[in-house]
Amino acid sequence: MPVLPGAEPYRHEGGPVGVLLVHGFTGCPQSMRPWAVRLAEHGLSVAVPLLPGHGTRWQDMQVTGWQDWYAEADRALHLLQQRCTDVFVAGLSMGGALALRLAARHGDAVRGVVAVNPVHRLHGLPAAALPVVRHLLPAVKGIADDIAKEGVTELGYDHVPLHAAHSLRTFLRLLDRELPQVTQPLLLLRSTQDHVVPPVDAARILGRVSSLDVTEVLLEHSYHVATLDHDADRIVEESLAFIGRLATGVGKEGATAGG
Repeated sequence: MPVLPGAEPYRHEGGPVGVLLVHGFTGCPQSMRPWAVRLAEHGLSVAVPLLPGHGTRWQDMQVTGWQDWYAEADRALHLLQQRCTDVFVAGLSMGGALALRLAARHGDAVRGVVAVNPVHRLHGLPAAALPVVRHLLPAVKGIADDIAKEGVTELGYDHVPLHAAHSLRTFLRLLDRELPQVTQPLLLLRSTQDHVVPPVDAARILGRVSSLDVTEVLLEHSYHVATLDHDADRIVEESLAFIGRLATGVGKEGATAGG
């Protein structure tokens, strides 16, 4: 199936500091593009991959699973590492969870993690019944487009494919066991009104990671897809400040030195 207009992956080859941005479950790079473009404007190298099964039609997700999504994020990370001296991983919702696993698996090769409304457990679906229900019902109502800002729309599926949801549930249980391996600096941005991921998920993640450098920022004017919402500029500003504090050759405003 052809990729939906606006769902294409994004890549910018900038300076020696790279940032991988990972979109959420049933979403696509469109939800990350404004953030990615702003980082690129500050001289950073940026990659936003399109995860398998996303950005086309929801039926395409039925034949993909967490291993496919993680592998694509991992591949994009490797490409950034080949040309950058410092690499950060970031993500929204499931993308935040994938970013955390990348940090757990890659250790010092990842300089820091930025997670926006990261998911820790599956909510709003019959999670315990998924192993059976997914064989009886192909999909349920979608979770995309939880945005407070009027006139803004997320390019995401209007259905949640249950085979994929079951795989996500499996991944999140695996991630929970690996979270103590996350030792990098962590910036977690959380919407105070989120109709997809409850506050307890952020609390569980913060309680499980081993990071000593942790910053939690509350986004008071946005819903789940905060990267497209009223706090989009805040996310850019906070992430640039976080990266600028940690990365060699990046100024406090996020601009590459000399750029």
